[in-house]
Amino acid sequence: MLKQNSELRAEARQALSGRWMMAVVATIIYGAITGGLSAIPGAGGAISLLVGLPVAYGFANALRELLKSDKEVDLGSLFDGFKDYGRILGTVVLQFVYTVLWTLLLVIPGIIKGYSYSMTYYILKDNPELRNNAAIEKSMAMMNGNKMKLFLLDLSFIGWFFLSILTLGIGFLFLQPYVSVAHAAFYEDLKAQNATATAGAE
Repeated sequence: MLKQNSELRAEARQALSGRWMMAVVATIIYGAITGGLSAIPGAGGAISLLVGLPVAYGFANALRELLKSDKEVDLGSLFDGFKDYGRILGTVVLQFVYTVLWTLLLVIPGIIKGYSYSMTYYILKDNPELRNNAAIEKSMAMMNGNKMKLFLLDLSFIGWFFLSILTLGIGFLFLQPYVSVAHAAFYEDLKAQNATATAGAE
């Protein structure tokens, strides 16, 4: 049985305990790169895809490491997506395109598909042999029947969201790593449950 959302949030807070500031620094760097690139006149959108998406992959997995290690956030890990650039970029661009196309069709299906693809960054990290549709399809399989649970986890941060607005946006520097680590905890729990189910079926 999957953990309660309150447990996942508690795991995220425990992982971030004593390491919030470096997580905030990582968030600032991530935001500066993605926001700065998208602001470039003319080619900003294309450059943001080519650079910003691999950095988003690195950000997600760098914060995930807080669940596994007592070390501070490794800022260099933000750029891990460039170490296997073709595989990472090809997959995350494909994920982005699929999500956009579903959203153009109808907003709700786009949101649902976004949750279906949400484990792709972690799957790419754990399965270096997977790329493109194979990684995305694995995410879809993992999220089958679990999309609502992740949605409710996100919804549970609504109070923090409004509080962040009241702090003129400063709170988002803390909220984003909190949500990211909680998502990573969700993935680790889901992966463990799938491994148990697979072992039980053998």
